[in-house]
Amino acid sequence: MKYFPVFLNVAQKPIALVGGGAAAVAKLRLLLKTEAEVTVYDPAPEAQIQAWKQDGRLKISKEPLSLDLARQAHLIYAASEDDSRDAQTQEIAHAAGTWFNWVDNLQNSQFITPAIVDRDPVIVAIGTEGSAPVVARAIKRDIEERLPQNLGALARLGQSFRSRVLALPFGRIRRDFWSKFYFSKGPAAYEAEGEAGAKRALHDMLTEFEDTSPKQGHVDFVGAGPGDPTLLTHKARVLLHEADVILHDRLVDPRILELARREATMIEVGKTGFGQAVAQEDIHQLMLAHVAQGAQVVRLKSGDPTVFGRLDEELEALAAYDVSYSIVPGITAASAAAAAVGRSLTRRGRNAQFRLITGHDMAGYAEQDWRALAKPGAVVAIYMGKRAARFIQGRLLMHGADPRTPVSIIENSSRPEQVIREAPLNALAEALHDLAGPAVLLYGLSLQSAAGHVFEPQEAELCL
Repeated sequence: MKYFPVFLNVAQKPIALVGGGAAAVAKLRLLLKTEAEVTVYDPAPEAQIQAWKQDGRLKISKEPLSLDLARQAHLIYAASEDDSRDAQTQEIAHAAGTWFNWVDNLQNSQFITPAIVDRDPVIVAIGTEGSAPVVARAIKRDIEERLPQNLGALARLGQSFRSRVLALPFGRIRRDFWSKFYFSKGPAAYEAEGEAGAKRALHDMLTEFEDTSPKQGHVDFVGAGPGDPTLLTHKARVLLHEADVILHDRLVDPRILELARREATMIEVGKTGFGQAVAQEDIHQLMLAHVAQGAQVVRLKSGDPTVFGRLDEELEALAAYDVSYSIVPGITAASAAAAAVGRSLTRRGRNAQFRLITGHDMAGYAEQDWRALAKPGAVVAIYMGKRAARFIQGRLLMHGADPRTPVSIIENSSRPEQVIREAPLNALAEALHDLAGPAVLLYGLSLQSAAGHVFEPQEAELCL
């Protein structure tokens, strides 16, 4: 991120704009939404600028911008559409030490002005660092359609009432109050009776919430999917935004955690196979402790919560204290891995069944029905199989599996750093030697295309 977004207080602060043509008019339409004292420096500005002067919305100076005036300005815009004149304005701004923007010239600007959705005092700023203005405009259009026109009026009413709402307990109750006002009660009351109706709704709601007993907390078990944030369900995104506390696995992609509220408490409760781990009982106690305080807890699990996530144990811990919960499925890693290699997990004439197994469990390497898995045509997704690869390889070969059975290996499936390989069963352990990220092994499936590397048995000697 080259540009750090901030909201700058320009109320009653001088802003200088050099230029009087179409570019100046376009920029002024935005600047005049503020409470700044705008002065246009141009000997013959367009009629629209003259009209704004007549309305008292800006000043016009036919004299050029001087160094002394530049020092007094909060911001300076060069919008004359004349390169030599705008370059001169740039020199004056730099000499004055004042922040400078050359309209439509990103390279020579110290700051950029974003696209804006205006529901004053609710302002949405959209920036692409100058790289894709069309994208910014498209986002602006979508947000304009989604935000009600009366949102600004409701926000001003809410601000005036904020001190009264401090009587409610801090946290979820206050957020529920404001959410109900801004997104249901408030808009309906304003639509029906205007500002007076919205004010009455605030008073009625405060009485209602003051008489409400504190709610017990709640736990949502949410599937974070294989990593790509765009694969999250809509419900998962909503719950992340609403959560007070997020207990997340070690492998949850940081981009997904960015979708949560900044005020949410983030606690990593990850486990590493045969390594350091947060004890399962400690995870139970964390959930129960935060629920007891009325928190909305999201237990964020990689992939799908119901697949090798010890979900039953956590549900039993909540049930013992009569804690409410919901389960939000996610895309499991096997599905993402199959998509990555371009293969179906089931196919007529090849496999009428498909298995998900784990390479290890709490007791160590996990035993399976190896004889069934070793049969021709079997397809198996193996989770947590890297460290157990030689054990799995040996068990399958011991029970008659073809040494040439293909195994697709997908590390960090769906993520930018995804790695795809294929190896025959007899070279499986060696093909995994340099993979550090989480990997899914699709036993019995070969790659659909040449997108991945095919690991040949003779390469194993190079890994020893």
